[in-house]
Amino acid sequence: MIFKRVGEDRPYPDHGYTQREWASVAPQQVRLDQLVTTKRTLDLDALLEEDSTFYGDLFAHVVLWNGELYLEDGLHRALRSALQQRQTVHARVLDLDQSSSAVG
Repeated sequence: MIFKRVGEDRPYPDHGYTQREWASVAPQQVRLDQLVTTKRTLDLDALLEEDSTFYGDLFAHVVLWNGELYLEDGLHRALRSALQQRQTVHARVLDLDQSSSAVG
């Protein structure tokens, strides 16, 4: 098993983070088997492209919500890691659990 679960949408509330705001979140290693995907489909061309992150963030975007880690952006990077026999991916983790507890 590569991922914890394959999802098909984003069950968490819209966080409204821009690319600039994501860039302020420090990357960390996340285990692939702890991630729930938010996409079911895969673009094989994007998976095989060596420079697929050329115009985007080098790190995957993960959202922590209700104790689950959701892979919001970076499915192809995560799969490439798995194909290279890696068990982790570098990701920026946005903690919505902490944000919601600070508000309430």
